[in-house]
Amino acid sequence: MQRRDFLGSAGLGLAGLMLPFGRSVAAEALLEPADPALRKRLADTALAAAREGGAHYCDVRVGRYLRQSVLTREAQVRNIVNAESVGVGVRVLRDGAWGFAATSQTTVDAVAAATQQALAIAKANARAQTRKVELAPVQGVGEVRWATPVRKNALAVPIQDKVALLMAVNAAALKNGADFVQSNLFAINEQKYFASTDGSYIDQDVHRIWLPLTATAVDKASGKFRTRDGLSAPMGMGYEYLDADPAGKFALPGGLTGYGRSYDVMEDAAAAARHARAKLKAPSVKPGKYDLVIDPSNLFLTIHENVGHPLELDRVLGYEANYAGTSFATLDKREAGYKYGSERVNFVADKTRAGSLGAVGFDDEGVKTREWDLVRDGVLVDYQATRDEAHILGHKESHGCSYADSWSSVQFQRMPNVSLRPGKDKLSVAEMIKGVERGLYIHGRGSYSIDQQRYNAQFGGQLFFEIKNGEVAGMVGDAAYQIRTPEFWASCSAICDERDFRLGGSFFDGKGQPSQVSAVSHGAATARFDAVNVINTARAL
Repeated sequence: MQRRDFLGSAGLGLAGLMLPFGRSVAAEALLEPADPALRKRLADTALAAAREGGAHYCDVRVGRYLRQSVLTREAQVRNIVNAESVGVGVRVLRDGAWGFAATSQTTVDAVAAATQQALAIAKANARAQTRKVELAPVQGVGEVRWATPVRKNALAVPIQDKVALLMAVNAAALKNGADFVQSNLFAINEQKYFASTDGSYIDQDVHRIWLPLTATAVDKASGKFRTRDGLSAPMGMGYEYLDADPAGKFALPGGLTGYGRSYDVMEDAAAAARHARAKLKAPSVKPGKYDLVIDPSNLFLTIHENVGHPLELDRVLGYEANYAGTSFATLDKREAGYKYGSERVNFVADKTRAGSLGAVGFDDEGVKTREWDLVRDGVLVDYQATRDEAHILGHKESHGCSYADSWSSVQFQRMPNVSLRPGKDKLSVAEMIKGVERGLYIHGRGSYSIDQQRYNAQFGGQLFFEIKNGEVAGMVGDAAYQIRTPEFWASCSAICDERDFRLGGSFFDGKGQPSQVSAVSHGAATARFDAVNVINTARAL
């Protein structure tokens, strides 16, 4: 494990706390209901003030953002945080320019003042702006409500029960060979009330959950250590995700387990410890060309970095160049029918899939969410666009992928769920592996490196198993696969069917200046990639 990976995993819990929140509260306060009458009154105040101030469009977001973090290591609780942030953000379009302002005071006077500030900012922006904003139309929906279909609100589960679960997780890892273990639980609830001059009043209640863990095994003779992270995914679900339903598990070759709509964390913690100890004795991979069989627990990150990000339209247009780079997938490539991958590669974007991190009924511009193709039969066909970007693509409506991580942040284009469609023909993982003579079977997210245009990249993993003559052989270590994005997806020769489809995801995905954090899922079934270059990452062979 490299130093930067260790620091990254050690700081994971802190990353969840370094988000825009106003105050810490008692756990019970997270369950107090919002006042619907007050939210509508505040929204109407902003809309009326915007109209009077000459705005030809206004939207207002009254937000209550709740987060709970429980951080543990071995038999200790490192921290428990209950955080709440409440406020109002107002965005106006005046004289062809945007203006935005926000307030943490939920009073009529404060919201009216914030609206006046947004109008003044729009007026100033209009003097410097060379091209007016073109806003795709949206049909107002009146008063509607959408909620994540949770069976058990994670915030309603007593803290002592969550601590007891994490302590049991840590004990299971230590019992099975780990020398150190950390496990954390993150629960998020976004209560978002959106209103606009289009005539929409949208009340949404969004829930997300994640339980990451890391088991570490140490060779006391040499001082060498190896780790294995949990193989679960963060999900847009409630606490029921941790009920360990057998129907939510996937039996995989090599005695491995995949997790779908439920997570047996005790099983995974024990396996993580055994794998970490086995990695101490695993030989280093021999560099060369391998056929890769990649589990969704690893492939999701490659999709995120090499498909999701380069097809964000604002990145393609250069708006993210200063902070995160641009994209090799320029607009002219869509017009030219650019080959992004083999004919079996189909990428779909959506914010609708149940259980995913990105699932909402409406985006933060009041656009009803939907599904659309990004790559069809290997050919680039579309990007991700918001209301003020749609016209650039010749579209008459937004894709519905606008998001802000707080009431105090202005909404902008954020990655929706981006997934690789499963194969059309019936194919199991075991059947896929039978056709591989020399390959690697890869699981879990590892460290990675990627260039500014998302073209050249390198990805590690948690587990690498050799495949010899159609069978899963022993574990190897110190491996990473190197790719060029279109060449990699062009090498995709097989994808398992819908039965193997699973979600992975990023719980803390940063973008923008000032930076905002969002959560997004990426689905896939196990896929095969032929003749991919694998390197050895050890310092000495």
